[in-house]
Amino acid sequence: MKILLATIDLERTGGTENFTYAMATALKRQGYDVEYYCFVSGEIARKIEALGIPFMSHSHYDLIIANHLYVVDRLCGKGPIIQTCHGVIPPIEQPSPYADILVGISEEIKDHVEALGFPICHVIHNGIDCQRFKPTKELHPHLSSVLSLCQADEAHQIIKECCEELGVEYHRSDKTKDNNWDVESLVNNSDMVIGIGRSIYDAMACGRTIIAFDYRSYNGAMKGRGYLTAENISACLYDNCSGRKKNVINSKENLLQAMKQYNPADGDDLRQFALENLNVDIQVKKYIQLYEDFINAQKESIWNRLGWLFRRKSHQFYVWQKHLFRRKK
Repeated sequence: MKILLATIDLERTGGTENFTYAMATALKRQGYDVEYYCFVSGEIARKIEALGIPFMSHSHYDLIIANHLYVVDRLCGKGPIIQTCHGVIPPIEQPSPYADILVGISEEIKDHVEALGFPICHVIHNGIDCQRFKPTKELHPHLSSVLSLCQADEAHQIIKECCEELGVEYHRSDKTKDNNWDVESLVNNSDMVIGIGRSIYDAMACGRTIIAFDYRSYNGAMKGRGYLTAENISACLYDNCSGRKKNVINSKENLLQAMKQYNPADGDDLRQFALENLNVDIQVKKYIQLYEDFINAQKESIWNRLGWLFRRKSHQFYVWQKHLFRRKK
């Protein structure tokens, strides 16, 4: 089974870039014949090639798992395409009519895609490589260090001020500026991680405590779902923990109160949640199952059409034979 992983950009670390790398790792681990494709190559493309996965070399694939509207349009005709939509706002995350199967990483995206008139969008949450992102250090009994994985200077500044008030260490790694690939070591050196989406899912897999918060302009500035535990995170996955549906943190004071909820026991529970619900090895199997269901439906549809044609022709032959018999009689 030849599978092509495709995305617009593999130049440096980022959400869809890390998603593609995690998917590549899991598919390779499970024994599939995998290749990759991108418009812009770079550091992450080289890391994928280091796994033994080459750039696109075939004219046709059994399955294409693609991110981004323009990539799907480019690869149309090279095989069945599953498009993964990672957001509701960016133009490149909109669904393509050329995709055979649509997947959203959250229920919010599913609702958005189906509201656009597409018949169905499946939900498969972000896949995290839980073999790479795993706990290597125990959490401290009391909060001692916080890592900001936000993407705005405003968010970093607010978190830094809160850390100063609480007397805890402050660290930051902004993927838009720092391009830090070895983020799991930063995560494991912190008791708490603050960010949204994939950033805090990585932290969960490492058994850290998390706060969903960032200062994204497209989100309407300061938003977040607050301090998350294994008990409340399922509801927060609806909007990728962005706070668009329910905003809990809209001030520095709210963030400070969320940080005071720190409980090291939540780290183990969040790790278990990640293993059961975000593990990329499980998520990959869901993609393969969607493909197999699609192929089986296609085969069933073909056999249904052939059966209908056979029954129609048989009926026509019966009518013709009956008419001929009457004429002879």
